[in-house]
Amino acid sequence: MSIQWDAETRSGAGVPRDEGQHIVAWRARLLREAGFTATLAARMASSRGVDIHELLNLVDRGCPPELAVRIAGPLDLGPER
Repeated sequence: MSIQWDAETRSGAGVPRDEGQHIVAWRARLLREAGFTATLAARMASSRGVDIHELLNLVDRGCPPELAVRIAGPLDLGPER
């Protein structure tokens, strides 16, 4: 985290009012910086139960983002049975 961002955070400048929005924005930024598309990053960042650090570890090891999501992303179980 940069010193400038940390100072802005402490002062409240540029920080979303809702802490949940702040966390989702931070998660999306990490994913975008790792090479995820904006759409995929936003979807993963806002999904509960997604281990962002596991996704980033997979990508760091050479796994394409789409495959990382298939491996470590949320289960899409379809309609409830």
